[in-house]
Amino acid sequence: MAKIVILVGSPMEKTRLNGIVEYVRSKVAEAGIKPSLIAVRDLPAEDLLHARFDSEAIQAANREVEQADAVIVATPVFKASFPGVLKAYIDLLPQKGFQNKVVLPIAIGGTIAHLLSIDFAMKPVLSTMGPRNLLAGVFVQDAQVVWNDDGTADIAEEAASRLDESVRLLLQETALQSSNVKA
Repeated sequence: MAKIVILVGSPMEKTRLNGIVEYVRSKVAEAGIKPSLIAVRDLPAEDLLHARFDSEAIQAANREVEQADAVIVATPVFKASFPGVLKAYIDLLPQKGFQNKVVLPIAIGGTIAHLLSIDFAMKPVLSTMGPRNLLAGVFVQDAQVVWNDDGTADIAEEAASRLDESVRLLLQETALQSSNVKA
């Protein structure tokens, strides 16, 4: 069975990104895969700040990524790029930490002007890490995610449709990768 890791780049605990992550997580689970989750905000700040490659927490997170067939990188966009805490963790992954993996970038931002952050901020960094397939990615505007009183999130139909298609493609590419490895 394929292994998928969702790398959450938000430094905040309560964010609309969590609604997207839970939505994507449920879509992956519907395919019979229980994705693991790495929230960079939960990694020790000192280890990230001081680039402690030998940190047990960092090494454990890196093992999760290493064992994955696919990685979903989900992040908010601040000032046209992803947060530094995400970059700090990515810098602690091995140089080819995404080698032979399918990678799906997902970003959320306050304005459509941040749409290009996937292509101009995320993809150049992610592509240096050797993914087998770096998918197009999905950008969602903040206004397309609304929190309900019960703590669940509603995602606008148009954004949900794009997320569905990207997750479908990720699962398809991951299955192809798994069958090629076995052949």
